[in-house]
Amino acid sequence: MQPEAKEPEEDSVWEEPPSVLWGLDPMFNAFNRLYVKDILQMRESCLVSGIYFYNSHPIFKVDVLGTVVYKREREDFFCYGAGARSFGSSARGDFNPANELKKLRQAQHSSSHLEIGELLRVRGPVKTSRQQREIMASTYYKVSDPVMAVQISWMMEVPQLYRQCYDKPFQLDSSAQNPNIQGGSASYLLGRATHILKDFLKEKEVTSFRPSDVQDLLQRLVFRQPQKTASEQEPEAGPSSGPPTSFKQLGELLQKSLQILQDEGLVFRKVKSQDEVYHVTERDKDLLMAVRDILLEDCRREKYAEKGCHILHVLSSVRQRYSRNVSKAALELVLKALECNSDIISTSDSHYTIL
Repeated sequence: MQPEAKEPEEDSVWEEPPSVLWGLDPMFNAFNRLYVKDILQMRESCLVSGIYFYNSHPIFKVDVLGTVVYKREREDFFCYGAGARSFGSSARGDFNPANELKKLRQAQHSSSHLEIGELLRVRGPVKTSRQQREIMASTYYKVSDPVMAVQISWMMEVPQLYRQCYDKPFQLDSSAQNPNIQGGSASYLLGRATHILKDFLKEKEVTSFRPSDVQDLLQRLVFRQPQKTASEQEPEAGPSSGPPTSFKQLGELLQKSLQILQDEGLVFRKVKSQDEVYHVTERDKDLLMAVRDILLEDCRREKYAEKGCHILHVLSSVRQRYSRNVSKAALELVLKALECNSDIISTSDSHYTIL
């Protein structure tokens, strides 16, 4: 694909993330489903050609679905390939390898030769050639979509990816390597700590917890000693040894990890007080019931009867009636859970109504 190039937007101040840290961003090795407009406007790396940045995310591979509006085919320009097909052995007398090969070539030609107006999916690395932004297709094929099911699904999934991944900037701790912390850079350590807490929420199926309940899980990341097993640990004992700086780092690491869980909506604090209690969003039955009751009540009003309630309206109502500390990310998880349970249904990208 070779769309018309457009000059990327210039920011007044922008610093390219160090190349040694690009691999920490999951978008770096993924085929990213970006809009063509954003592909055209991505900044190219000053350090490595073929690497681009969207919202500070390092990107070099994309996945695009679109309608063919221009084509140029030459024998020396395209290299076609066909998937493997097993002919097997057959005792039938009418089996003709030449005819089967002809059919295979016809099928390959039909799926790889495109006409104007046909739907195309392309995956491959991005490059800039002669001041034009191109996608060098490692995989491409014509999409059969008579009832537009593929396109509708795509249009529903891509905005979600933008909200959950692409539009959240790639953030790394700017601090240097810390020799007192096992595991290297602070950003890598924070990622490991967050992963440990997510595993805890998944495996234990708790509905709420306090920081003291999970602090021991992160000790092995900070203190330079092997972590004891559950049978070896004393009930209320803290780390057996460690410098004061390590205790401080443990506390900071725990708070930053919990903040990430809150930013992602996985947990929230119903009441902010000295007694820090974190509620697991998808397991808070009171929150799920409150959201369902709000939709049940408000969707009866004429204003919301046809289209349903916008997510921001639901968020405002939840904060008034249940907790001021519920974030939009948390509400999105609740709405998704209710929709999976067939309690509600989304009427559009951001509107919901009761079933």
